[in-house]
Amino acid sequence: MEVQMLENEGILNDISRDVTYSTVESYTADILHVHDSRLQGQPNAVNDVSDCSIQMATLAAMRALLPRFFSRKYRHGPFLFSLTDLHQSNIFVDADWNITCLVDLEWACSRPIEMVELPYWLTGKGVDQIDASEYDIPRRELMAILVSEEANTAHQGVPPLSEILAHTWASGTFWVTLALSSPSGLFTIFGKHIYPLFASDGSPADGALPFFWIRDAPQFVICKISEKEEYDRKLKLAFCEPT
Repeated sequence: MEVQMLENEGILNDISRDVTYSTVESYTADILHVHDSRLQGQPNAVNDVSDCSIQMATLAAMRALLPRFFSRKYRHGPFLFSLTDLHQSNIFVDADWNITCLVDLEWACSRPIEMVELPYWLTGKGVDQIDASEYDIPRRELMAILVSEEANTAHQGVPPLSEILAHTWASGTFWVTLALSSPSGLFTIFGKHIYPLFASDGSPADGALPFFWIRDAPQFVICKISEKEEYDRKLKLAFCEPT
C-alpha cells in the first residue's frame, strides 16, 4: 500500500495504468523501480551521506538478489487475489470472534503466489520492528489453522497456500516481499533480515555497491544532501513565527 501512496507525494513511477504483468520478474522489477524513484525524487529522502550510501547500496543489492528469492517454477503464475491492506481495523467480528465482514478493499490486487503473505502485524509491531523469533510463534499457530482449513478445500491445480507460505518463510522471500511493499521499511528490513542471509557482518554500503546503483554516484549524493538542506530550510520557513 505504501508504494501506491508515493503517487500522492508526487513521486513518478513511469508505470502505465494499463500494464498487465505476465511474469514475476517484470512485476518485482517495476516495484523496485518505484523505490528507486522515491530516492531520486523525494527531496527529504536522505538524512546524510551515510544514509544515502546505505540506501543506494541496498537498492542495488535488492535488484541483484531478487531472482534468488522467487522460484522460476512460478514465474508465470499462478497469481492470486490478495488483500494487501488487511489489518485489524478492517476486520469486523461478532461476539464469538467469528469474522463477519472485511472493509477497505480498494488496495486488493492479484499478486504472484510467492508474494502472498501472512499479516505482518501478528505481534503488533511495525514492518521495520518485527523480531523474527517473536513473530514465528503466532505465525506457526496461524499456519496450523490454515493447514487444517486447506484439508477440507479442493485446490483445483493451485499449490496449497500453506506450502507456499512455509517455503517463503524458510527462504526469506517473506522479508523480501515485505520490503518491496514498504518504502519506509525496506532498508531496515534488508539490514535485519535479508543481508544476514548472505553476509555475517558489515554493511551493504561498506563496499562498491553504492556505485552500482547509479552512474556518478558521488555527484548524486552531493545533490541529495543539497536537496535535504533546501527542504529543511523551506520547512523551517513554513513554521516560522511571523515577526
